[in-house]
Parts: sequence; C-alpha cells; structure tokens
Amino acid sequence: MTRVKRGYVARRRRTKIRLFASTFRGAHSRLTRTITQQKMKALVSTHRDRGRKKRDFRRLWITRINAVTRENELSYSYSRLIHDLYKRQLLLNRKILGQIAILNKNCLYIISNKIIK
Repeated sequence: MTRVKRGYVARRRRTKIRLFASTFRGAHSRLTRTITQQKMKALVSTHRDRGRKKRDFRRLWITRINAVTRENELSYSYSRLIHDLYKRQLLLNRKILGQIAILNKNCLYIISNKIIK
C-alpha cells in the first residue's frame, strides 16, 4: 500500500495557536490542547477587562474630584458639583475634571465657586 501524506492545514492551525501562546509558561506554551484552553481563557479575560478598565478609570476620576472638592472650605461634595455642572450646562466630563483636580486645584476651586453663585 502506498504512503499517504496528509495536508498542512492542521499543522498550520497548530503553529498559529503556538505563536499566540509563545509567551506562556510551561505546558501552556507547548501542548496543543492546553494552548487552546489558555487562548480561550486569555481572550475572555481581555474582553472582560476592557470594560473593567473603563470602570476603574471612572472611579479614579470621581475619587480625585471628590477629594479636591471636599478640601475646599465650603465642604462641597462631588455629587453637588456634578449636579450644578449639569444645571449650568457646563460640558466638562469627569476625565477633564479629574485632570484639573490633580494638576491645578485652584482652577477647580474657581469653577466650583462660579457654579455656586
């Protein structure tokens, strides 16, 4: 019986998966089945953590704004500041306010004082 050589499709698929997992440690970068499992787990984690990152940054900005507004002698809170911003229709998002709070506290004091009056 003559010898049948198989195609290259399976080998190409495995090499592509191995390239993805080349930085993993141990069997996670060597065994095909384990590589496949780790690849699925890694992709699930990245998808989940993209949303997580947005949430974490929003929390950080809110914390920064709240800390600086409470330092003010008026003991103005974050929620009142945001509420008054919306009432005055000032389009400053939390990211910008967080940057202002860290880099230039006086500017945030001026903004909050203008809103109060």
